[in-house]
Amino acid sequence: MKIAVSSQNQTNVTAHLGRCQKFWIYDVDDTTIQNKQVLQLTKDQSFHESSPKDSHPLDTVQVLISGSMGRGLAHRLESKGIQPIITSETDPDKTVTAYLAGSLVVSTPEEHDHAHDHEAGNDHECGCNQETIPLTAK
Repeated sequence: MKIAVSSQNQTNVTAHLGRCQKFWIYDVDDTTIQNKQVLQLTKDQSFHESSPKDSHPLDTVQVLISGSMGRGLAHRLESKGIQPIITSETDPDKTVTAYLAGSLVVSTPEEHDHAHDHEAGNDHECGCNQETIPLTAK
């Protein structure tokens, strides 16, 4: 299984998935991380800039974990067979380890604040202006 974790600075889980361009990609078996590598997207490949209709470099992962995402982006991922997860955990390795152990704490809409600025007239389909949905680890 492949798990992607948004991590723009390659140290912490990124809070705004739509603009993130760097992801840790973890190759895992049932409970163990086998390998991890950084995937660097171009700005045009970020979820804010890319079309949900087109193929995406993250289409090969089964789980995508981030600090925040809107309902539209969560649906976009689900439509491609990717489980979207929102968490307040900040360490990418701990996040994946907890997910694999079934103990990752995920955010609910009441706990999750998805406030950020958008440029006026920024028309995109990421769904970040929608409320978030709670998701639980398998």
